[in-house]
Amino acid sequence: MSINCTTYNHENYIADAIESFLSQKTNFNYEILIGEDCSTDNTKQIVEKYAKMYSEKIKLITSSHNVGARKNSLRLIENSKGKYIAECEGDDYWTDPYKLQRQVDYMENHPDCSLCFHSAEIIQAPDKSTGRMIRSYFEDTISPIGDIISGGGGFCPTPSLLYPKRYMETPPSYYLKAPIGDYPMQMYLASQGYAYYMDRCMSAYRTGVKGSWTNRMSFGSNIKGKIIQINEGIIQLLDGFSESTKHEYQNEVNKAKQKIEFELLILKKQKKEQKYFNFGKYSWLLKIKARIKIFIRCNYPKLFLKLSKLKTAKISRKTNE
Repeated sequence: MSINCTTYNHENYIADAIESFLSQKTNFNYEILIGEDCSTDNTKQIVEKYAKMYSEKIKLITSSHNVGARKNSLRLIENSKGKYIAECEGDDYWTDPYKLQRQVDYMENHPDCSLCFHSAEIIQAPDKSTGRMIRSYFEDTISPIGDIISGGGGFCPTPSLLYPKRYMETPPSYYLKAPIGDYPMQMYLASQGYAYYMDRCMSAYRTGVKGSWTNRMSFGSNIKGKIIQINEGIIQLLDGFSESTKHEYQNEVNKAKQKIEFELLILKKQKKEQKYFNFGKYSWLLKIKARIKIFIRCNYPKLFLKLSKLKTAKISRKTNE
């Protein structure tokens, strides 16, 4: 069993992640691989301290120069020795000492399962509880791949992912080219067998971490250009996934592409194409919602992030009713 942890500038959080890995209670051995991508803070020194204390369990993987999130993740997979890999980024952590045991037990009893995930608590950085969760369903269930395709990467919490290593040893080209990592991995793994959701909160997902991918894409200069680049990359990703699966999930892919394609028309100010774009039922309402979303995201990024969190809060309240 391998725990793969990618980290960059997580000096305030990486110890929480490592401690949560070490607290796992299992009837099997596991290794902890930490990909440290040349942080500019004290992250590397903290990881080195733990690697020295637990030399038989923790392995630091780094380099003389920054390689980026994708290559950092891939080199961990390449160095993993376990049958299964559990993912957790350096600013997240696990909250249940039996997380690995529960997921591995399910995998061992269901060899056709190619991805296992569960719910996660949302923590506002540094350590503020929000009372919200990422909870995909209200019970243990097999997750239809259409839900994962439409989920856009946020459907399965990253610190909850566990899968057989063999599937990611030769990842597809659309995964390697995608502008984001979690989304193509989830779709690809789910297409190799099936994805199973455990309705148990066993990890914490930190939001609002300074320097995170979400913050970098939402703030700073040229926000509109960043959104265009990401959206175009996601469309290419979806097309690549559809082609690789011989268009088995084309209907689901088309639905996922619709909103993204319309957003691009708004961002590129193609008004004629916007007018004749057909969403199908309630087309006019969906067009208005898309325009409002893009306007807020481009002009009021802080408000956009708050509204996104409120959407998650609504889901959480429904699950607790």
